Amino acid sequence: MKYLIVVFIAVLFLPSNETLAGDAKASSSIAAGKKLAFGRKKGNCLTCHQIAGGKLTGTSGPPLIAMKARFPKRADLRAQIWNATEKNRFSVMPPFGRHAILTEKEIDLVVDYIHSL
Repeated sequence: MKYLIVVFIAVLFLPSNETLAGDAKASSSIAAGKKLAFGRKKGNCLTCHQIAGGKLTGTSGPPLIAMKARFPKRADLRAQIWNATEKNRFSVMPPFGRHAILTEKEIDLVVDYIHSL
């Protein structure tokens, strides 16, 4: 009887299929965002920023660490990537959205990745 109760309690705390699917989707989107951020053709974040695992990183932008603490609201990070000159008209960061450097979907993927750092 004790064994059945332990198994029952363990099953209650197992993640649901929806949770597992959500985690897989988030992981996939983070990986796709990292690929864009590290790619030299579109995102190219490494040109200016230091990111863990990146090679040939730049130093003109701040290191991308503790991003959830710096941007608690994901929307604020997205706005920064979309057009950094909105908050700082002297920013040298390219307006990835306003200038259509990245698509809406690509910006969302990069935001997913950067926000995970």
